[in-house]
Amino acid sequence: MDESRPHNIPEYGVADLAGAIRRMLEGAFGRVRLRGEITEMKRYPSGHIYLSLKDQEAKIEAVIWKGSLRNIGTMPENGAEMIATGRISTYADRSKYQLVIERLEYAGEGALLARIEALRKRLLEEGLFDEVRKRPLPVLPRVIGVITSEKGAVIQDIRTTIARRFPRHILLWPVAVQGQGAAEQIAAAIRGFSALPAGGAVPRPDVLIVARGGGSLEDLMAFNEEIVIRAAAESTIPLISAVGHETDTTLIDYASDRRAPTPTAAAELAVPARAELSAALMQTGARHAQAASGLVNAARLRLLRAEGGLPDVPTRLAQSRQRLDDWGERLPRAAGTCITTRAQQLGALRIPHPREGILARRAAVEALGLRLGSAWARRRDGLAGARGLSRLSPAPVLATLRQRRTQLEGLAARLESASYTSVLARGFALVRDAKGAPVVAAGAISPGQPLHLTFADGEVGVSADGTRQGRLL
Repeated sequence: MDESRPHNIPEYGVADLAGAIRRMLEGAFGRVRLRGEITEMKRYPSGHIYLSLKDQEAKIEAVIWKGSLRNIGTMPENGAEMIATGRISTYADRSKYQLVIERLEYAGEGALLARIEALRKRLLEEGLFDEVRKRPLPVLPRVIGVITSEKGAVIQDIRTTIARRFPRHILLWPVAVQGQGAAEQIAAAIRGFSALPAGGAVPRPDVLIVARGGGSLEDLMAFNEEIVIRAAAESTIPLISAVGHETDTTLIDYASDRRAPTPTAAAELAVPARAELSAALMQTGARHAQAASGLVNAARLRLLRAEGGLPDVPTRLAQSRQRLDDWGERLPRAAGTCITTRAQQLGALRIPHPREGILARRAAVEALGLRLGSAWARRRDGLAGARGLSRLSPAPVLATLRQRRTQLEGLAARLESASYTSVLARGFALVRDAKGAPVVAAGAISPGQPLHLTFADGEVGVSADGTRQGRLL
């Protein structure tokens, strides 16, 4: 082919062709919505994010400029199926085309629910949703912290409900409840309330309410973010979650201490109804008064029963005094009567004279000696012819007799020394009445009564015939 011959093929510079291709792509497609799985995502120090979107047959590179992150909607995640909205452009340095992403959203509720379920299972395994972590709500909090948007009906519903039920001090921490950065603001508010010191310039809430009105699943995604769930689980203040409507469920509901179906219900959980509380207090007071009255009546009944069983103390004291007077009057007479009775009993006893006993014992010893002597004589005569009997001697028997006689004489001497006859030998006399009973008291002798006086050498009969100084002579 002749190179010098002219032809109709246009000639471009590299930069010109790259610019033409870019203009053609941007003009042909404009803004596009591209659905695919996020992969190869990487954030550079410049703040830009580079990633790829792929499906089963192809892959396209994409970029999110730093200035677009504030309005991106949802941050990209590797492995998540998402829909990217942006425009097609080229990168001339490497001769490639790419998608400049301006907004990201999950590809339908199925992808969102799958992501939420995966995060729920992971946090559940960590124990962030355990029931043992739940704390009871205070009965009547002084300060209530509210984390929600300062605009809208949510904060107004909470204020109205608390003012109607039981007015309390409300401390609002305004946050964005959806969109880019909402999750970070909500987590910062929860941690900020927990960091407030007790007794500081800003009052520390006794209970927290995290609230938001209803919306789509995408609108509620800020309350399904991990940073918010961990902040709720780490809160040192009891937390009530009230996100969406009654049918909406977010992950913060699992980490909070109590879940309310609506923001109004959260306010009702936070404070009791003053009218209901007053009625309950009145009912409790009535029950306490009734119980106290029952206790008093039961105690009164026990006292009445105890009073019936107690003795009549004054009557018993009077009877005891009367019995003491009676005994005091009878006691002197009883002593004299007792002595007279004892004297009569002693007088009826016959006391033998010691001489009689001595003579009887002496006669018994002499009779025993005679019997032993005669028995020994018979035994000795009957055995006179036996061999060896001549050597027998009565010496042992006689020694025994002498020993016994000596013991008898010693006993007789002791008996004689203790006998009243020895007392009579010293000048005393034994006085007896006509029956022979001893008279031991002058008061027992009546005038003219015959008496017998026993002296050491004999007896003399006398009679009592007069008195002297109150005694009989």
